[in-house]
Amino acid sequence: MINLKSAEELAGIKKSCRLLNEIFFKVAAAAKVGVTTEQLNHLAESYIKEAGAEPSFKKYGGFPAALCTSVNNVVIHGVPSNYGLKEGDIIGLDLGLAFNGYFSDMARTFAIGKISNDTHNLIKNTKISLNKAIEAITIDGRIKDIAKAVSNYLKPLGYGVVHEYCGHGVGLAVHEEPEITNDYKKFRGSNPRFRNGMVLAIEPMVNLGTGDVFVANDKWSVCTADGKLSAHFEDTIAIIDGRVEVLTSGA
Repeated sequence: MINLKSAEELAGIKKSCRLLNEIFFKVAAAAKVGVTTEQLNHLAESYIKEAGAEPSFKKYGGFPAALCTSVNNVVIHGVPSNYGLKEGDIIGLDLGLAFNGYFSDMARTFAIGKISNDTHNLIKNTKISLNKAIEAITIDGRIKDIAKAVSNYLKPLGYGVVHEYCGHGVGLAVHEEPEITNDYKKFRGSNPRFRNGMVLAIEPMVNLGTGDVFVANDKWSVCTADGKLSAHFEDTIAIIDGRVEVLTSGA
């Protein structure tokens, strides 16, 4: 069942998203050469708790951290560790929090120092695909329109679009219905119409090579099947009075 949020719930979710946005970019600013992914995780959890919120990923399904830190060929769900970031790495940061019972979620991929043109374009085009997905949401449309927008933009450029993991509803829980697949040809699940009160986490996951993935030995980190790089962008959006409002924002 899809939870359509009331005006009161939307107000609470907006506050949660504003707080997340502020904390997220404070953490991202610390992602530099030599900093470990565990240090970034510690920062994220500290900022969240200082603000009177809770890290919504920690212990969710057993995940051990507040922040997902996905480096290079890790697509999503990277577990923070003592790995020190290196010149030329890319890192996907994915963070969620609960504030007064309302949930928010966002992700971005960042370059650490100088990166190749191919890597720069991967990050740039993943961000563009997120924007196109959001632009495709209309009150007369359906969830599958998101996958169509992402696939139509990325597939001609030769990228692999991850289909085994997807976006989702959010706001009253970490994950809610509906699932939001990014690969149009491999769309699964229901295809409901967009409706006022929907709050969705839209998140293309895009690989330089194949879209196929596997789960690493830590039982969390989702990695590209061919070892090539991956990028991930995510925003929480709401449909209010027939229009889309992006609740998380920034670079």
